[in-house]
Amino acid sequence: MVHSILQASTKGILLQLMRILYSFGVLLYAFAVRIAALSNSKAKKWISGRKDWKNKLPNLDQKVLWFHCASLGEFDQGLPVMQLLREKEPDAFILVTFFSPSGMDHYHKRQHPADHVMYLPVDTIANARFFLNHFNPSAAYFIKYEFWCNYILEAAEMGIPVYSISTLLREDQRFFKWYGTIFRETLKAVSHFYVQNEETAELLERLGIHQYTVVGDTRFDRVIENSKNVKPNPALENFLQGQKAIIVGSSWPEDEAILYPFLRSHPEEKIIIAPHDIREKHLAQIEEELGSIACRYTDLTADFKGNIVLLNTIGQLANAYSYGKIAYVGGGFSGKLHNILEPAVFGLPVLFGPKHDRFPEAALFIREGIAFTVSSPEEFENRLHSVDHDLNELKAKTVQVIRAQQGAAGRIVGRFNN
Repeated sequence: MVHSILQASTKGILLQLMRILYSFGVLLYAFAVRIAALSNSKAKKWISGRKDWKNKLPNLDQKVLWFHCASLGEFDQGLPVMQLLREKEPDAFILVTFFSPSGMDHYHKRQHPADHVMYLPVDTIANARFFLNHFNPSAAYFIKYEFWCNYILEAAEMGIPVYSISTLLREDQRFFKWYGTIFRETLKAVSHFYVQNEETAELLERLGIHQYTVVGDTRFDRVIENSKNVKPNPALENFLQGQKAIIVGSSWPEDEAILYPFLRSHPEEKIIIAPHDIREKHLAQIEEELGSIACRYTDLTADFKGNIVLLNTIGQLANAYSYGKIAYVGGGFSGKLHNILEPAVFGLPVLFGPKHDRFPEAALFIREGIAFTVSSPEEFENRLHSVDHDLNELKAKTVQVIRAQQGAAGRIVGRFNN
């Protein structure tokens, strides 16, 4: 008995020491970002968005449901759950926090039920206590792989349930490293995990964590809902004249390099390219490679004779996929593959580069035979022709695979007892 008490006490002291060291590391990171902000616009937003945060908090006397997202992609994963909870609890106050400026900069372009959106204050013990005492949320929902130690451990001490939504873990993450004790303890403080796949469930089991349910990825719910609200685009419709296009989504220079030979030699194909980087320098590089056969979307007129449109605006890509027949999605040469669900929901088979190990949806699509990797101009053209040959069959199967994955948000909300 005494031995058990001493063990528990020693473990508690060690955990507090680790939290102090962790908080010091977080402060060092924040200091580094402050230095970077002198020359980096994203870092500057990261700092300025958190300035004087304590004096900008709303005063509330209602139930608070807190969602934390790393960035815009995680916000999209959380949205189906937020919307269902809003229907279930219309009087609750929905609080959303972001880590990254890209979330804060673009969340307002979505239809969302959030009542207050802000940057997550730096994850120190003092900040976490102040934030949680102010809002006193009835529940916290951390999306995908966001696990901020002090916020989660403080919430657990205060009796606030913490749920992890669309959890996705990999064996190379810090939770499974020799130095990951504080991070493993943070995972153990989570009330329940709603995980995307069996691999994540197995990794949690390895840590002795059993409070999980395999529900799938809420992004499938999100893209299905979005596909029901597609807005017509008269400019693209005039350009296409009823023809279906090859859509290149969120492309990087490495992606574009393997596409150029095909793009130059197939004037009969309608092509829509949405570069990841739409700054002038990148657009000019693409135009230099393609010449007069390409036109920027903002310059598109009825008398344009070329066959390629460059989407040089933000927010057009998801709808543009509805005009496509096949998609090539960028980021597969850097290991940062962009959203392949957005084209697939419209039945488009998907091509992408070879580095996709961190994306379980890519593995699913490849296994189902509706997605294909390419790594050279020759491979791209050959695969494109084979997909085009079997297009009707592949489109039907793609829609079937997407529909089979829906319902994760409902399965999650159905288990909450807030």
